[in-house]
Order: sequence, then C-alpha cells, then structure tokens
Amino acid sequence: MAIEIKVPEMGESVTEATISAWTKKEGDAVKVDEVLAILETDKVSLEIPAPTSGVLKSITKKVGDVVHVRDIIGAIEEGAVASAPTSSSAPTPKAETPAAQPNTGKVNEELPPAARKLIEENKLDISKITGTGRNGQITKEDVVLFMEKGGASAPKAATPSPEIPKAVVVSANAGPRETVVPMSKLRQTIANRLVQAQHTAAILTTFNEVDMSPIMELRNKYKDKFKETHGVGLGFMSLFTKAVVAALKAYPAINAEIRGTDIVYKNFYDIGVAVGGPKGLVVPIVRNADLLSFAGVEQEIARLAGKVKDGKISLEDMEGGTFSISNGGVYGSMMSTPILNPPQSGILGMHNIVKRAVVVNDQIVIRPMMYLALSYDHRIVDGKEAVQFLVKIKEMVEDPTRLLFEV
Repeated sequence: MAIEIKVPEMGESVTEATISAWTKKEGDAVKVDEVLAILETDKVSLEIPAPTSGVLKSITKKVGDVVHVRDIIGAIEEGAVASAPTSSSAPTPKAETPAAQPNTGKVNEELPPAARKLIEENKLDISKITGTGRNGQITKEDVVLFMEKGGASAPKAATPSPEIPKAVVVSANAGPRETVVPMSKLRQTIANRLVQAQHTAAILTTFNEVDMSPIMELRNKYKDKFKETHGVGLGFMSLFTKAVVAALKAYPAINAEIRGTDIVYKNFYDIGVAVGGPKGLVVPIVRNADLLSFAGVEQEIARLAGKVKDGKISLEDMEGGTFSISNGGVYGSMMSTPILNPPQSGILGMHNIVKRAVVVNDQIVIRPMMYLALSYDHRIVDGKEAVQFLVKIKEMVEDPTRLLFEV
C-alpha cells in the first residue's frame, strides 16, 4: 500500500517552504523516521521523516519547488523491498555524477543539486572542498565559499597571439567574474526584516566601554569548579545575560514593544542570543532568563547553540524574545551598531576584548577593555534611559558581586 509523504505543520504563521534536498531517490529502501527530504522555510530548515518503512515509490515535488502545509511531495510503498543491483545492472548514469569530480573519499555521498550544478559548471575539484553539512556533506554555501577563496578553476586560456599585449592576457587561474546564487528563504526573510526594522523603528545607538578585568578574574578563579559542578563551561554570556535582565528591570521601556498605538510592557525576560550557524545568524531564545541560575543560562545557551550547529533549531526556539544580545566580538569586531529585531525595542552588542591604556585612579594602566553598544527604538526609549541602561550593565560587569546581591 502506498503511503503519502506530506508537508507537516511548520509553526505559527509559516505556511510554505522550499525543498532544498532529497536524501533518497525513487526506488531506494527507507526506514520509518529516516530523513527523506529537507525543507527550507523563511526561518529554519525542517527534516521530513519517513512515515513508514518500505521503498520510495515516487517523488512528486523536486528540489527547488515551493510547497505548502499538507502538500503531498511523494509516496512510500509500505513493506516493499528495494531491488538489489546485479552484475549486469547498468552503471549509474553520468548525469548523477559531477563532470570533473575526482575521488572525494566520501563513499556514496549524494550532493545537493545546487552544489552539484556549481561544481559542474565551474569544473571544481571536490576533494578540496570542505563540507559543513550533515555527515560532512558539501552544501551550496560550501561551494560558493570555496570559489570566493579562489578555489575555482577556469578553462585554460588559449595561447595568446604575438600581437596581443601580455598585460591583457587573463590568468589561467582566474575564476569566473560573477557567481549568481539564488537567495535562500532564510536570507530573504533576514533581508526583509532588516529593511522593515529600518523603516518602522527610530533606531539610535549609544556606546560605552567596560573594564573586563573583574569578570575575567572571577571566571578564571571558578571556571574549573563551575564545569566540574554543572557540566558546562562558564562563559561571559551568562554574566552579561544576568546583567541585561537586571538593567531591563530597572528600565522597563527597553523590555517593551509598540503594538499599534499602545506600549506593551513585558513582565518576563526572554533573551535572544545571536548564534552563528551553517545557514547564517539565528537568534534562539533563553526563556525566563531571570528565573535561571548562571549555570542554567549557560546550559540553555549550550543546548540552543548545539541545535543551531546541527541544523535542528526549531521555530519555537526563536519566537517571542523581549530583548537580544549579539556578540560580534567572537568574530573580531571592535565596534558595531546592531540592528533591532522587531518588535523588540533594544539589542546589546558585545565586541572583542582588547588590552588598552586607560586611566584608573589618575594612573595609566593596561586593562582588557570591551566596547558595548545599545541600539534602541527612540519612539519609546528616551536617550537618558538608554544611557543609564548601558551604565547599569557596565557597573554590574565591573563589579559582578552586584549580580549576586541584585543591587
């Protein structure tokens, strides 16, 4: 009996997705709950598991097709057994293998069609491309990054005739002048939301700097015991998250949002923490951060970051935050003006820690310093509140015992 494969519910307000990959071909044996296809929505990637064991009878929606909730994308013949190949079986058609593909060392790896097309068109050496997808699979983004780093190989240039000046001879190692790659649903949504934020909010940014010496000394003193006790590392994010919660309680307008002509003040603290993943930056939410211990915050951030890295982050993990924290310092950023994540009214930007000469008690000393940036919606947050909010965070980070006593 044929069992239909349908697009599942994808979360509130999400009704369509694009098929980014099929992990099986028609005629392949499948097991129940085995991943058959990957859908890309405007927020996350979703895996479609096999509803039963059998043989993939048909694929009705191809890679790149837009599908909607409850659409039928294929069917499985329940209980069927895939035919075993014989010695007389025809070899895999050449169309299934990239044109100039050398041995990759990855047995029976199925390349996503988008990645395969770029590899074929640009005659790339697959063995030199590092895969960041599932089980080391090479993704379209991996191919594009490889080409941007100069890894593309163009056809050999014809021998120039004597009358052509050497200055205009194109190098045989030069890659294509342009690479056109369609924007993913996720990237399109990010672009739209950034433009929306710029058009709807009156975004202003204020800055301050913080001496990281006290927090670094505290971390170095207790990090080993902390990990031994709680099973997770002690990072700066839990301390900054707790400092942000304390500052939000002191200045509630920054934890509010505009809804129509009303200002909605939130009496809970769901803090979004920006995490870089294979498909870009996403912002999972640490729920009820005010009720969590330092260890609880670190454990939740580690759990969410792991889901982002594995491509398993869900829509529910990213909905409903009241304030966000972005740490560009892990990438080496010295200063930035973070953009709001609507409908939130504030976002804190952390940056890299650099030893600088500063004046302390009329003496010039070397201290590890970090610039902080707060972007806020000036429609409901006054400049005075924003500055005081950032000063509050500075005070707590420079004297972390205040976090313990909530003063």
